[in-house]
Amino acid sequence: MPYTWTDPTTAFDGQPPPVARLRLWPHRSLPRTGFVGFFGGTAALASLPLLTVLGSPVLWGLLPFLVVTMGALWVAIQFSYKTGEVQEELQLWPDRVLLTRQEPRRPPRIWEANPHWIKTALHTTGGPVPNYLTLSGAGRTVEIGAFLSEEERLGLRPEIEEALRRLR
Repeated sequence: MPYTWTDPTTAFDGQPPPVARLRLWPHRSLPRTGFVGFFGGTAALASLPLLTVLGSPVLWGLLPFLVVTMGALWVAIQFSYKTGEVQEELQLWPDRVLLTRQEPRRPPRIWEANPHWIKTALHTTGGPVPNYLTLSGAGRTVEIGAFLSEEERLGLRPEIEEALRRLR
């Protein structure tokens, strides 16, 4: 699952450490370590048809299409990695809950509320994604884990509710 619960033991910024910390990130099916193999294999397989026209003028007509295709694939995968840099962190203290969302090239978005008044909601329909998970409190409703799969959001809700129940 692309999220982990940790029990922090060190304080930061002179404050006591949170009781629990949840870190969420989007699932990446192609890690950066596998990118070189995938890209090299794709380039090799895509250039196989060019072997039949090696030494003929047709090669120069087909070669630009191969180069453009491989360039577009490179750009698309790099864009996918950039969008995968989104992270959310939910920190739980006995007197407050802090949700921070980090996105590339944007300032962090922060939401803070009292854990005694926070409600979780799972919207099966009507949200931007099925089984849309939200937290409500301090006069605002915020999404959490919109980049997770439906099953992961279904499993995450009871875990968040249990963590909030332990705080109360």
